[in-house]
Amino acid sequence: MAEERKSGMLPHNIVLEDRRLLTVSGVSDVDSFDEETVVVFTDRGELTVRGTNLHINRLSVEVGELTVEGEISALIYSDEAPKGGGFFSKVFR
Repeated sequence: MAEERKSGMLPHNIVLEDRRLLTVSGVSDVDSFDEETVVVFTDRGELTVRGTNLHINRLSVEVGELTVEGEISALIYSDEAPKGGGFFSKVFR
């Protein structure tokens, strides 16, 4: 764990309870969220949470923890780098 902190990487864990309560550690930033999708950045890649009635109960970027509640149907990782942010990409997002 000390090596991870020195390299700037946070420990990354996911705990899903009854597909209704999700706790994620190792979160560096939240890209976007609504009631059906939550997109967060971790040191292990971009994580997309899909479901219905999703609500962020707790977010602490300082310690890298996120808690999401709702009906969770999918957890999807993407190793791709974030897409370029030109004017039109933001308008049509």
